[in-house]
Amino acid sequence: MNITVLGAGTWGIALTALLAKNCHDVTVWSAIPKEIDELIITKTHKNLPGLILPDRITYQKDIEAALSDAELVIYVTPSEFIRKTARLSAPYLKDGAILVSAAKGIESGTLMTMTDIIKDEVFGAAENKHFHIAALSGPTHAEEVALGLPTSIVAASEDEEISSMLAKVFFNSCMRVYTNTDVLGVEVAGALKNIIALAAGVNRGMGFGDNANAMLITRGLAEITRMGMAMGARLETFMGLAGIGDLIVTCTSPHSRNNRCGVLIGQGKSYEEALSEIGMVVEGYHALCAAIELSEKHSVDMPITRAVYDVIHSGVSPYVAIRALMTRDLKNEINFS
Repeated sequence: MNITVLGAGTWGIALTALLAKNCHDVTVWSAIPKEIDELIITKTHKNLPGLILPDRITYQKDIEAALSDAELVIYVTPSEFIRKTARLSAPYLKDGAILVSAAKGIESGTLMTMTDIIKDEVFGAAENKHFHIAALSGPTHAEEVALGLPTSIVAASEDEEISSMLAKVFFNSCMRVYTNTDVLGVEVAGALKNIIALAAGVNRGMGFGDNANAMLITRGLAEITRMGMAMGARLETFMGLAGIGDLIVTCTSPHSRNNRCGVLIGQGKSYEEALSEIGMVVEGYHALCAAIELSEKHSVDMPITRAVYDVIHSGVSPYVAIRALMTRDLKNEINFS
């Protein structure tokens, strides 16, 4: 296929390398010209050690040129830039193109998922054209995908034929792809797990142990699932790769920016200091306000999410926040309603 990747961060470039390995014609676009210049010159990405990009990849600074022949368009910018990128792309998309979000987030204010945002920007601007929409999510750290380490991902579309086709596009001996028609569940899980990973990192930074980490992962999954089901998603999605799978890897891996950010906060640094040290986007921070809005809109209890919000946005001490979590009223564990 002719595929265009919009975004030249670590995940966009890891996906580009995988797709090129699968013999697709891949074009990479970035809104930052310097990123394209560096990719053209070095065939590497500074945050993906060990990856050498094949010569067959095309790099573009002009979004119109990047999209001219694209049958499949993958949006891989940070979540806060998805709307702008979708708006820029809309006039140049081919009729019948498949539009895939590989970003994870929920927009504060609108409470839209990434595929909702793409539809919102594209469908009205590209009149008389038809598009297919999908999401790509799962436990997929770019650093490991770039090196060809065994990984599995979920291709989600309400149209089973589209998700099956995407599975074939991304599938190879290093990437196993599952399909799912619960796009909402896949996206909610992918967005909210980053917040729980912040909590798990704070736990580590404060010097607490594996017991507390397991507690945060398990109870984090419970509140993500409660929220997803209140929004209309399916329980089974949260028990799969896009749910518990992505949650585990983001809460435990040294590759996780959210987890690393939490560790630094647990060690006493402010969010701003932690972000400066990491040097890349921390998606959990951008999901926090939307998660609190969703919690209030759907009357869903999200105590871990609220605790992270209080620490980062309200200046509450992590010790006060963890004590508040530990001394909440006792309740039955099995309750996803």
